[in-house]
Amino acid sequence: MIVALIIACEVGFWVLLAAGLAVRYLLKMRRTSVALLLCEPVLELVLFVVTAVDLRNGAEPSWEHGLAALYIGFTVAYGHYTIRWLDGHAAHRLAGAPRPPKPPRYGLARARHEGRLWLRTVLMAAVACALLQAAIRYVGDGDTSSLRSFQWVALRAVGLHGLIALTYLIWPKRRPESESGPESALPAGHPQDIPDTHVRRARQDEEQVR
Repeated sequence: MIVALIIACEVGFWVLLAAGLAVRYLLKMRRTSVALLLCEPVLELVLFVVTAVDLRNGAEPSWEHGLAALYIGFTVAYGHYTIRWLDGHAAHRLAGAPRPPKPPRYGLARARHEGRLWLRTVLMAAVACALLQAAIRYVGDGDTSSLRSFQWVALRAVGLHGLIALTYLIWPKRRPESESGPESALPAGHPQDIPDTHVRRARQDEEQVR
């Protein structure tokens, strides 16, 4: 039942998000769209309550309860980020707003971006571990090994994501010279703004005149 509820919450998240954005930018009903988007946290609250009731009714702690805690943590950490990202693209496509800027791809700017995403993963793990710890205390002397294993899953996710983010700081990705360089800041008509073949031909003509 818990897995089915997680799937239902995920589907409900995207349905509410699509409905909220459509109402905002197609029907121009901003207040209604806000009300729809504010229903998103209710899904996680329902999942939390159902999981707690399931344990209270004597259900053995299992991987389903651990998965529910991870899902709630992920939604808390990344839900608003996802909504804001999609809202920017919906505003661009449906309301003529400027195209939202893409995440940085190179250098320290990319490293900072990856670091901020890692902090969201830390928040996800903190929420999930706190919920799992509360469930462990609630169960008491029962078998809580499955819940503790999901705590380690959350911590391993933090460690793995942290290592990936650290690589962008230690080995920052460099911008290709074909995309930008000092030449891009030069005024049009500057010799370095002209193809090399044209420069060589101009120099040959000048030497012939001399």
